[in-house]
Amino acid sequence: MKLIRTEDAVGQVLCHDLTRIIPGKEKGAAFRKGHIVTEEDIPVLLSMGKQHLYIWEKTEGILHEDEAAKILYELCKNDNIVPGDDIKEGKIELFAGCDGLFCVNSAALRRLNLQGEMMIATRPGGFAVKKGDKLAAMRIIPLVIEEEKMEAARAAVGSEPLLSLTPFGKHKVGIVTTGSEVYTGRIKDAFGPVIRDKMAEYGTEVIGQVILDDKPEMITQAIKDFIDKGADMVVCTGGMSVDPDDTTPSAIKATGATIVSYGAPVLPGAMFLLSYLDDFPIMGLPGCVMYAKRTVFDLVLPRVLAGQKLTVEDLAEYGEGGLCLSCDVCTFPNCGFGK
Repeated sequence: MKLIRTEDAVGQVLCHDLTRIIPGKEKGAAFRKGHIVTEEDIPVLLSMGKQHLYIWEKTEGILHEDEAAKILYELCKNDNIVPGDDIKEGKIELFAGCDGLFCVNSAALRRLNLQGEMMIATRPGGFAVKKGDKLAAMRIIPLVIEEEKMEAARAAVGSEPLLSLTPFGKHKVGIVTTGSEVYTGRIKDAFGPVIRDKMAEYGTEVIGQVILDDKPEMITQAIKDFIDKGADMVVCTGGMSVDPDDTTPSAIKATGATIVSYGAPVLPGAMFLLSYLDDFPIMGLPGCVMYAKRTVFDLVLPRVLAGQKLTVEDLAEYGEGGLCLSCDVCTFPNCGFGK
């Protein structure tokens, strides 16, 4: 660093915090370490008694924290992810530019954070976010950092962006509800309104609901009918336990769909079924979806709507964090459920 006249400091980088004291009103850092001095700053600095300033000297191969933070941002850049208004003290915050599914390349993020002298922190991936939600923040730890360290960070991350945000788009869903007690009118269907509300969270249109007896051939045909009517997905409610008259799983299989998993390590939601007829998702929902605030369906649905084709390995990963604690005040997804 070197000492120069304050009037000559425009465009230079401060090497330390500068404190301003106004008796009875203010005491704190008026300018932070790393601040780039502007023309407008000069009168303020002079009024603080700063006739000279210690500034950082540019050295070949050494980057200022703000320059290096921009490299971290480039590693996270995505069409639907937008940076905050400015870079401050080597820190950049990222926000959602649209509603969608936020995902993190976890392995690459871990490699980046092992580099030292830099960090990126994100919200958990695999969850829905709203436009304007904060997604991540990154920072260079020291005031300056070697350029070769930032090149090593690039190499550690690789060619794929660290973060992604995929819009949900427009979807159509059909609901197949089974159960002789509902079919005969002995009890009122309670599943339909719940599913409609959950779909509405993502702007998904419910194109219809049919209520059927526990006859597998009827269930199979209803699923096929919704496919013919242009549905992008079918959810089946009822008949998902292991009782002899619970025929929904076999009816789904009879469509020709491949069962990814009948069962998931999530509570509520252990009896969840996920299948695909080619790329067309068909889900069997356990009874808990009808009465529990959040279930396995809330974990899987946004990923399916974002176009992810889930595997049994994806479902198995829900085991850690898959226990909902049924809090008195539900803060999902800002909690540990599914993480």
